[in-house]
Amino acid sequence: MTEAGAALPAPPPQRGRKAGLDQDSPFAVAAFAGPALLLFAAFIVLPLLLALCATFTNHRLMSPEPTQFVGLENYRRLLSVDVVTVDALRGSGGAALRDQDGLRFPTWRQVRQAHPELGGYREAFHLRLGERRLVLAATDPQFYRSLINTFLFALLVLPLQCGSALGMALLVNQKIRGRIFFRTVYFAPVVTSMVVASIVWSIMLNTDRGLVNEVLRALSGDPNTGPDWLGDSLFALPAIAVMSAWQGMGFQMLVFLAGLQSIPHEQYEAATLMGANAWQRFVHVTLPGLRNTIVFVLVSTALLAFGLFTQVDVMTSGGPLDSTTTVVYHSVRTGFREQDIGYGSTIALVFFGLVLALSALQRMVAAKGGAK
Repeated sequence: MTEAGAALPAPPPQRGRKAGLDQDSPFAVAAFAGPALLLFAAFIVLPLLLALCATFTNHRLMSPEPTQFVGLENYRRLLSVDVVTVDALRGSGGAALRDQDGLRFPTWRQVRQAHPELGGYREAFHLRLGERRLVLAATDPQFYRSLINTFLFALLVLPLQCGSALGMALLVNQKIRGRIFFRTVYFAPVVTSMVVASIVWSIMLNTDRGLVNEVLRALSGDPNTGPDWLGDSLFALPAIAVMSAWQGMGFQMLVFLAGLQSIPHEQYEAATLMGANAWQRFVHVTLPGLRNTIVFVLVSTALLAFGLFTQVDVMTSGGPLDSTTTVVYHSVRTGFREQDIGYGSTIALVFFGLVLALSALQRMVAAKGGAK
């Protein structure tokens, strides 16, 4: 026993720690972050800068002509658009001419002859308003068609993939026998190669001998039942969206499952004691508890949807009639197959900026919604 008021002995000095390798020292931070930053710079920043430089040139993969600086020509070629009003053809009496398809309008060649300033433009879309037609003309109409296809695909796959993933997460979160088996089965498509999955689905969606049409014919009893899933512009993009949602929903399922398991069970018990049914518990307990998880899943899924390429390249090659051509596919086809690296890089850079802006806007809207 020490006497009252006696001074306690000083703690022994710490040994073995070097001041230069402290966890807060800049040397330790550089040692840990250096390799990751080096790889990021080599495989992300450097290619991005090279692509940016290529947008100001007419660089081609294989060409006897030297690369030349063209300034903003590639951007002008990509972004030049004009809206033209085209009137229906009229007879000698002034009445609009008609045929079996309805009103007759002049061809785009005739429109360009009447408007010489549209010499380098081609028709991208048109909208009929009475006896007039509004035509969106562009120097690269395929870019705007592929942009519309990309957003349509995102609108199709987002609710389908995220909704199915949430439903599967709710199912495997239940204390039922075999839930580990179902988790494994639901996640299996994620680890499957996208190329392999695309080939398998192409076989399944074959018009003549595909599994999907064979099932439809067996159920209907009609040997001619079954659409041309990948050969009809009406069904090709939705078919790719269903295949993509099936392949990727397992990952979102795990994210939702982690979010569900982080919700305190006491909240469900309190809601049950207050008389809430299953739907009310889902709306007032589960969804608010998954707010941050839902934002992450929506943003990540949207980014993956905007990058659609492999499924289109394997299943449809952009067809039929470019109805499944996306911006990424258009950029790769222009840059590598047509060997126009300068213009392909321009498409990629412009789309990168557009997706970045939309992602930032999506996060801002989600943050404001959560603050309310």
